[in-house]
Amino acid sequence: MERRTIGAAALEVGAIGLGCMPMSWAYSSSQQRGERSLRTVHAALDAGCSLLDTADMYGPFTNELLIGRVLKERRGDAFVSTKVGLLVGDQHVVANGRPGYVKRACDASLRRLQTDVIDLYQLHRADPEVPVEETWGAMAELVSAGKVRALGMCAVGARASRRSGAHLHDGTIRQLARVQQVFPVSAVQAELSVWSPDALERLLPWCEARGVGFLAAMPLGNGFLAGTLTPGQGFEPDDVRARHPRFTAEMMAANQPVVAGLRRIAERHGASAAQVALAWVLGRGRNVVAVPGAKRQEWAVQNAEAADLELTGRDLVEVAGLPPARGSWD
Repeated sequence: MERRTIGAAALEVGAIGLGCMPMSWAYSSSQQRGERSLRTVHAALDAGCSLLDTADMYGPFTNELLIGRVLKERRGDAFVSTKVGLLVGDQHVVANGRPGYVKRACDASLRRLQTDVIDLYQLHRADPEVPVEETWGAMAELVSAGKVRALGMCAVGARASRRSGAHLHDGTIRQLARVQQVFPVSAVQAELSVWSPDALERLLPWCEARGVGFLAAMPLGNGFLAGTLTPGQGFEPDDVRARHPRFTAEMMAANQPVVAGLRRIAERHGASAAQVALAWVLGRGRNVVAVPGAKRQEWAVQNAEAADLELTGRDLVEVAGLPPARGSWD
């Protein structure tokens, strides 16, 4: 698989990674089976998807434990990215960016991951009660201590930004500018897909101008762009899509032309709609790494094969002409 470079630390990863969250969190986690998930991770590594994206809150903790079982055997094949800054409570998720907590959380992640170094340590969410520079400074100390190789930040707060009238990523860019003064940002992780292209306007250009890697989260639109979901199908209560405005029966039906357009392009290449969607994401910049989630090994392998798909000018024109996705948090 093609290799791409992440940030100032010049870390190389496969152009397509593996989002491990669906195996333990947010997507009907009650249905997950450990051995099946292990096979999926191994298959992704075999296909060249070296970046394994996890977080301590996924589970919580169980996703890192799962990845740790793989790293124990194949540390040299994997680039492990995990996150800090969110705690799962009984009813909600809260941020914690206190320096002491960050350092303890890193040590705990290292134990669960069964490794002595985290390749990319990402701030999952800034704590509104702690200056982000303090949190980032604690993370930078972990680099100095040899526990972490590089730092990244997740772009969050989209719903709040839309309601306030501010641009989707303005808050994230301001935070990034602040922490850059403390320690280099190697990567930013944010949603980017055919039906959620907002990052193209400001966030991705910010990263490109500074040599920062961009990890494209949800490049398959929470699975919708793969074309395997049907309008009106039910979701388990613990599935995040059960509460997502784009996954009501009405909006899934309204957004079918997006999938139909991807399928038309895919037919010309002997590919799948998901592979076209991923190839489009990879084409947004040389610093972009797509990180699709997958629970099954066949999906992970199919996703990896998208790295070899080259879209034509005609394809790109057709993608640009697809109707905008309907259904938002507004």
